[in-house]
Amino acid sequence: MRPTSKTASDNVMELVSFRLNDGVDHDAFLSAAADTAPILKAFGGCLGRHLSCDADGQWTDIVLWQDMDTALRAAETVVQDPDFAPFGAMIDGATVSMRHATVAWQMD
Repeated sequence: MRPTSKTASDNVMELVSFRLNDGVDHDAFLSAAADTAPILKAFGGCLGRHLSCDADGQWTDIVLWQDMDTALRAAETVVQDPDFAPFGAMIDGATVSMRHATVAWQMD
């Protein structure tokens, strides 16, 4: 049986890869990440978020936005919120790589 799927939409994935600053506690970082949820919800247009970490300590923050305009505005605006600062302060800025891609297909 083939999984159901949806074809192209206006939704956009924001993919941010990074490493944490030396000495940052994993659980403290996850707590700071959870504290950013109200900021994303208040901004509007955030459809979901996943945060992962591989065995080498490379993190990936994946946010699904309703459209490209919302994603780009959020990328500029959300990080300026003072309540976002504790999360951002734990990330090694020199390692950050961000890109946005339109969702071409998704599996339900």
